[in-house]
Amino acid sequence: MSSKQHCVKLNDGHLIPALGFGTYKPKEVPKSKSLEAACLALDVGYRHVDTAYAYQVEEEIGQAIQSKIKAGVVKREDLFITTKLWCTCFRPELVKPALEKSLKKLQLDYVDLYIMHYPVPMKRLEECKDAGLVKSIGVSNFNHRQLERILNKPGLKYKPVCNQVECHLYLNQRKLLDYCESKDIVLVAYGALGTQRYKEWVDQNSPVLLNDPVLCDVAKKNKRSPALIALRYLIQRGIVPLAQSFKENEMRENLQVFGFQLSPEDMKTLDGLNKNFRYLPAEFLVDHPEYPFVEEY
Repeated sequence: MSSKQHCVKLNDGHLIPALGFGTYKPKEVPKSKSLEAACLALDVGYRHVDTAYAYQVEEEIGQAIQSKIKAGVVKREDLFITTKLWCTCFRPELVKPALEKSLKKLQLDYVDLYIMHYPVPMKRLEECKDAGLVKSIGVSNFNHRQLERILNKPGLKYKPVCNQVECHLYLNQRKLLDYCESKDIVLVAYGALGTQRYKEWVDQNSPVLLNDPVLCDVAKKNKRSPALIALRYLIQRGIVPLAQSFKENEMRENLQVFGFQLSPEDMKTLDGLNKNFRYLPAEFLVDHPEYPFVEEY
């Protein structure tokens, strides 16, 4: 997947690859696995890599990127790298130092997209864009009302290019997607396959999305895996899903999502799976004692 193929245009003119590689890891997974997975992802063709300060793997992602650039596998200009501002850096004077710290860990001069991990003021992100440290700025975990407050803010210089939220067949975010589309804001989906079901975050009694019988029937009909159908459903709705895996065969398979289309009938069937069910309630993530408030800037 080259940077010119299968991309979605952002409202500032930049392009975001239509499928991203997610890099969150639970604490029990060693950081070396993140380095290995990121290297594999770049080798098999991912060019959009999504990370965050809070995931505590920016150094490993940076090592993977640099090793693949040096090996001639990728060029920096072919990559779309996202990282995120964590909640310990809300104060305006901390935003740019936080970004600079992330850039140092990633061994990059700029990131393609810098996202507020949770709803915070926007102004200092605009300054980072003006300084050339980021190409685009976006938000994450914003609801319709929070987006509206930003868009109606007097003196807003750059509106967010995206809103990254939990989104999958059980939480299809139809109303939020309609609103974002009306404002030319791209919806980016995490938990696109129903999450990795990490024990510290997800109730183990919650339904396993990829085992859903309706989804499995559509997958069988299309001769594709349930994971590919779940990703394709989002892509056909104009959403940019993030697919996360530590396994090469799954990474390769997920990239096949551009090789087929779902019929309108299949899309309607899959629409019917929405339960407004969250695997990762946002308030739980912020309050959870395991979430990494490891450093103050």
